[in-house]
Amino acid sequence: MRSTIRGSSPKRGFGIVACVALVMAMNGDALPVLKAQSASTAAAVPDLSGVWDGTRRSHPINGPTVPWARTVPEGTILPDGTAADRNYVSNFPVLNERALAFQKIFDEPLSPKYDCQPSTPPALEFDPFNMEVVQWPDRVLLRYEKDDQLRTVWLDGRQPTSRDYGVQGFSVGRYESNALLVETTHYVFDITGFDDYNGIPSSQQKKVTERYWRDGDQLKATVTVEDPMFLRKPTSYTMRWLPAPKGYKLKAFDCDPEAARLSVQFIPPRYK
Repeated sequence: MRSTIRGSSPKRGFGIVACVALVMAMNGDALPVLKAQSASTAAAVPDLSGVWDGTRRSHPINGPTVPWARTVPEGTILPDGTAADRNYVSNFPVLNERALAFQKIFDEPLSPKYDCQPSTPPALEFDPFNMEVVQWPDRVLLRYEKDDQLRTVWLDGRQPTSRDYGVQGFSVGRYESNALLVETTHYVFDITGFDDYNGIPSSQQKKVTERYWRDGDQLKATVTVEDPMFLRKPTSYTMRWLPAPKGYKLKAFDCDPEAARLSVQFIPPRYK
C-alpha cells in the first residue's frame, strides 16, 4: 500500500518534506556551515571604503616626469646592460611615431582642461586631490574631488556596448587576492588623455588596468595603461593614498569654463 499525503501529489509532498528538512537543518548543524560560508565570502572582499588623501602629503605632485620617473642607485645595471645614473627614468612611456608627432604639434592652449574637460586615467588617480571609495555589492564608486568626477566600477558581470564610450570610459571589476581589480575601456579620443604635462594623447583603444589594495592604513594602487595607437608597450606606476582627516567631506571642484579660459591669455602661444 502506497502512502501519500492526502490531497497532495507526490511532488507537492516532496516539497513539504524538503521545506521541513530545511527548517530542521537551519536549527541544527547546517547553520554554522552557512555562517562560515558567509564569513568566508565577506573576508574575500577587502575594505577599501572611505575618504582617502591623495594630496602632496601622500605622494609627489604629478609633473612632466611624475609619476613616470623612478630613480635608482647610481651604477645599477639596467635590463639593457648599461649602468644607471640617479636620474634614470625607468618607466616613462615608450611612444610611437604617431604620439611623437602629436607632441611636436601640441600647444598648451589647446588643452581641454581650459574648457573644464576632466582629466582621465592614468592621470586622474595621481592628481593631488582627495578621493572617496564606496563599495556596494554590485559596484564600486570612485568619487574624485578633481573635476567632480564619479567613476562606476561594475562588479555584476556586465560588459560595455558600443553606446558606452565616454570621457571616463566603462569600468568593470572583480575582487581577487584581497584586492580590487579594475579594467576600463571604451574611452573617447583625448588630446591630453595620457597626462596633463607631456602632450601625449590617448585613443579609443586605451585600456587602463588598476589594482587597489590595503597596506595597513594606506590605500595603494598600481595603474597600468595600454594604447597601441600611441604607445609601443604598456606602462605603469604605483602610488598610495593616506586616510583623510576624520569626518572629511569631498569639496566641490566647480570648474568655471569662463574663468578657466582666462588663464590661456597668459600662456605664450607656440604658433603665431
